[in-house]
Amino acid sequence: MNHPSSNEQPASRTSARIIYILHLASIIIGITAIVGLIMAYVNRDDAPAWLESHYRFQIRTFWIGALYLFLGVLLSQVVIGVFILLFSLVWLVVRCAKGLKFLERGEAFPNPATWLF
Repeated sequence: MNHPSSNEQPASRTSARIIYILHLASIIIGITAIVGLIMAYVNRDDAPAWLESHYRFQIRTFWIGALYLFLGVLLSQVVIGVFILLFSLVWLVVRCAKGLKFLERGEAFPNPATWLF
C-alpha cells in the first residue's frame, strides 16, 4: 500500500481530485475534460509515484474516452454507435469513481494503463 508521505503538498491530491471532477463534468460541459488533461500533464512530472499513477490514468482516460466518443459519433448512423456512446458514458463514470476511491485512500491506481475500468 502506497500512502502519501507526511511532507506531501495538500494541493497535489486536490489537483488530482479536481481533474477527476472535471472529467465527470465533461459529460455535461465537454470542454472541462480538456482542462483536466492539461492539468494532468502539468502536474504529472512533479508528483510522487503514487500520485503520478493517477495523473497517468487521467491522461489515458481522456485519450481513450476521445477515441470511444469519436467511434460512437462516427457509427451513430448505425445503431452500434449509440451503444458505444452509452458504454463510454458508463465507462467514464466508473473510471472516475474508482480513481477517486484510490485517491481518497492515498493509494496508487493499481493499473493506470488499463483500457477498461
